[in-house]
Amino acid sequence: MTTSAPTSTSTSTSTPTVLLVHGAFADAASWSGVIAELQSHDIPVIAPPNPLRGLATDAAYVASVAAQIDGPVVLVGHSYGGALITVAGVTENVVGLVYVAAYVLEEGESLGELQGRFPASPLVSNLKQWTYPVAGGDPAVEVTIAEDAFPSVFAADVPAEVTKVLAAAQRPLAAAAFEETAAAAAWKTKPSWALVAGADNAINPEVERFAAKRAGATVVEAEGASHAVAVSRPKEVADLIREAVRATS
Repeated sequence: MTTSAPTSTSTSTSTPTVLLVHGAFADAASWSGVIAELQSHDIPVIAPPNPLRGLATDAAYVASVAAQIDGPVVLVGHSYGGALITVAGVTENVVGLVYVAAYVLEEGESLGELQGRFPASPLVSNLKQWTYPVAGGDPAVEVTIAEDAFPSVFAADVPAEVTKVLAAAQRPLAAAAFEETAAAAAWKTKPSWALVAGADNAINPEVERFAAKRAGATVVEAEGASHAVAVSRPKEVADLIREAVRATS
């Protein structure tokens, strides 16, 4: 599995490279099952690390990785990663967007604004605040999910022994990311697909449905799936990505 971005990836000009963007409270290893499924179908795939420091800077990083890939790219974003591919997707060689239990922002909209239209999920009351140093300024705030709440909030359909590891290894998201607005909405010019996790306790499934419909995405529902649907149901996630790859090849 590739978890760091290469300088350049040579691919067939007809088969897009799949670039997987993880969300908050996870890392690129959360895509392991999906990567294995895609590789078994000879689909080129990479899963770079998401900095999780802010919408604009994180989207710029994803766009930079995509731009350095030879040939077309299908961007796949989980959770907060969906907001990033919405902005980064305007990169010229990006040919499709796949949202997995993800935020699909409108241009000029923030995560907080989109979430605020719907009842809060259990995630909101189970965030733990930390601080991290910022060069030349006051410490900034980042958040993780409280470890005791992590299984029910993030990965209710994942085995307990796995969720313990995921909770310990979760990566924090800069709190400021919730208020930053999207500089672009690539779904207005690129085809999109979306998987709604029906039992998501991190993002209200109604948020996922509303935003995917607004974007005109091809939507599939994973009934009973938790926010960690890429971990619990990698084949279903990979099948949707393969549909996007076929459609854009």
